[in-house]
Amino acid sequence: DLQQVMVSGPNLNETSIVSGGYGGSGDGLIPTGSGRHPSHNTTPTGPGDEVARGIAGEKFDIVKKWGINTYKCTKQLLSERFGRGSRTVDLELELQIELLRETKRKYESVLQLGRALTAHLYSLLQTQHALGDAFADLSQKSPELQEEFGYNAETQKLLCKNGETLLGAVNFFVSSINTLVTKTMEDTLMTVKQYEAARLEYDAYRTDLEELSLGPRDAGMRGRLESAQATFQAHRDKYEKLRGDVAIKLKFLEENKIKVMHKQLLLFHNAVSAYFAGNQKQLEQTLQQFNIKLRPPGAEKPSWLEEQ
Repeated sequence: DLQQVMVSGPNLNETSIVSGGYGGSGDGLIPTGSGRHPSHNTTPTGPGDEVARGIAGEKFDIVKKWGINTYKCTKQLLSERFGRGSRTVDLELELQIELLRETKRKYESVLQLGRALTAHLYSLLQTQHALGDAFADLSQKSPELQEEFGYNAETQKLLCKNGETLLGAVNFFVSSINTLVTKTMEDTLMTVKQYEAARLEYDAYRTDLEELSLGPRDAGMRGRLESAQATFQAHRDKYEKLRGDVAIKLKFLEENKIKVMHKQLLLFHNAVSAYFAGNQKQLEQTLQQFNIKLRPPGAEKPSWLEEQ
């Protein structure tokens, strides 16, 4: 087992002041009067020096506490990994946290695929638009095939219009999934990380208190035991608070996820179904139902792909 090492620094509050001369008369020593230099240099002190020493002392204490805390947590972590130490486990909460991490990984996969679909749709629209322009140009320059080129040009224009509508719906779907994954879920996982760190500290100081309790009960040990008990209680309160925070955030996250995904999956289904069925009216109604506004034709705004 690792052993705790206590580092003690110099007492920053002690100062050494050397007298500047000798006083008195008839003692056989040379008096120090005006115009004579003292035999030793003096160290001037003032309010600024006291403040500087106080700040230095506070910083030293902070570093010392951080070092002790890091040592205890590292020792606890190694003990748990090698199976020598015990850890506090909330089975229900741990299961919910693991489920959240797995859900986040799956939603990240959906987000990646959604972005790929957006890119493909954008490329398809660019091709259809170019093809429609080519058909329209050939319709003007090929009298014998004017009608055939003409209705193909109109078809491509209609497909572009419906494609832009579908692209708007898919972009809205991707944006909502991105918010859910990178903000809502990530915020909850940040609280989870704080909770896990507090759990490790709690177990580290619990172990420390248990070890002290097994030692001799002399006067010095009683003082150390009382101090360890107070520190343990503070870390226990912090752990309990964060455990409650995580439970609440997990509950609200689940409710929010269901609400958001119910809306987004309905949007995605209706938009894709209407597009491939060629139902322009239903496609436009889908965007109106979810209050999605497309950029007007010719507006100098970023494309759906560029906004990603």
